[in-house]
Amino acid sequence: MKSLSYPITSALVDGGFTYPEFVQFTEKLVGENRTTGANQSEEYLGYTRLNLQRMGRWNKTSKVSEPLEQLMRTVNRPQVWLLITEAWCGDGAQSIPHLAKLAALNPIISLKIVFRDEHPELMDAYLTNGNRSIPKLIAITADLQQELFTWGPKPQYLLDRHAAFKQNPEGLSYLEFKEQIHLWYAKNKQKDLETEIFPLISSTLIP
Repeated sequence: MKSLSYPITSALVDGGFTYPEFVQFTEKLVGENRTTGANQSEEYLGYTRLNLQRMGRWNKTSKVSEPLEQLMRTVNRPQVWLLITEAWCGDGAQSIPHLAKLAALNPIISLKIVFRDEHPELMDAYLTNGNRSIPKLIAITADLQQELFTWGPKPQYLLDRHAAFKQNPEGLSYLEFKEQIHLWYAKNKQKDLETEIFPLISSTLIP
């Protein structure tokens, strides 16, 4: 464990969404042709509509592997899982439904979702390679004093793919690249996410 990179208060956590509340809020946004954050462009509205569909699909289809399910049920330290995201975030729509299923397996884990642009100081304490990349999961002790682990914004394979694309797109447009990424998520079926988060959760167990 280590000290938090940014002080997280009970007011911040209490003000966050549960996962069902986040889905419901996204539905409301789509119905009102809005999204979160300052960018209300048609492009970001389209991302939000797509993300609502993606979350619905993962809610129905993603399954926690048996080893990880067993591990989640053995977690014996109350934890807060604070997730930073935005409704338009494609990686969030791909990963957060599965993270929510993990948290739901153990009643001593409380998952709360907050928005990046509403908490810039928090986001800036958890940058990825200097960027405000989301989603970002911060696991914290229940007293909000110690950081247990962090994960995100996406599996390492995709971080490497994105870095390679930025260096050399190899003729791909950004839209084509994103389509490849979302196809990878569908084929991977959360396996890389589970592989990466398993040792992180194991590290929080009290002997």
